[in-house]
Amino acid sequence: MTATSRPLAATPIAGGSRIIGTGHHRPERVMTNHDLEQLVETSDEWIRQRTGIEERHIAADGEDVADLAAPAARAALADAGLDPAEITQVIVATCSNHERSPSVAGRVAQMLGLSDPAAFDVGAACSGFEHALAVADMSLRTGASRATLVIGAEKLSAVTDYTDRTTCILTADGAGAMVMVPSEEPTISPVVWGSVTELADAVTIGGEGPAFAQQGRQVLGWALREAPTISRRIVEAAGLTMEDIDVFVPHQANLRMIEPLAAALDLREDAIVADDIITSGNTSAATIPLAISRMREAGRIPSGATALLIGFGGGFSWAGQVVRLP
Repeated sequence: MTATSRPLAATPIAGGSRIIGTGHHRPERVMTNHDLEQLVETSDEWIRQRTGIEERHIAADGEDVADLAAPAARAALADAGLDPAEITQVIVATCSNHERSPSVAGRVAQMLGLSDPAAFDVGAACSGFEHALAVADMSLRTGASRATLVIGAEKLSAVTDYTDRTTCILTADGAGAMVMVPSEEPTISPVVWGSVTELADAVTIGGEGPAFAQQGRQVLGWALREAPTISRRIVEAAGLTMEDIDVFVPHQANLRMIEPLAAALDLREDAIVADDIITSGNTSAATIPLAISRMREAGRIPSGATALLIGFGGGFSWAGQVVRLP
């Protein structure tokens, strides 16, 4: 065997990747705070004061994670104006799928009638979408994919204990999706990611039944103490400053966490801060793409806006990047 100095990539390497479409899906059923008052000792006022949430969407018993992800993917493809047959990779970020195999991505590919795409799930809970976005960017840059569907989808209601008022007021179901293709110039910054090993058990989902649990004070403390510094690192990795950020989209965990985090970053006065948590609740890996799609649909985000994304939670994993939105 002899060594060779020839390049090991027959496919041209792209300069970067870009997002060309977004989409989302929320289940039909709306659960208000008043509905929760019938299930657990709580009140609309208590929930609003502590979380900012007014209502959330809950999937039907017969709906699973793929049933939420597929319509979000279809909406993103329609927004991108891309034929599903062009998709060569599907990545789904989720932590609530009831099946170990097949993956949600495999189910979605089947439901969309895609032709033999690479299809796999990413399990990093609340930062899963940002991890998936990074993998998609790397795949497109290296020629491993020509067009990628990246989806965050959760059915957290299936793992929620509706006798625990500290968690059931937060969780919800939904999905958000993006279509990505290669680009001559980078419009997705290098990912900044990591984990906090001493907080690995701060957010957990057990193996059976309603098993979502979290140590809320630990998560809040970390977010207020560390997330601002990490957010600045993400912006620096993109070669930008906070003055360049048009939209800030943190994980929609709790409005009382989002507001002080945004304030700590010294964003421009006209910068938009995502607050989809108010009517969508906490959908873990789905919160960021769901928020972006809904804000774009409502006309809240101008075309070409520069957005700072940061997700954190279960694992305890965190990840983020700066992206240019379509």
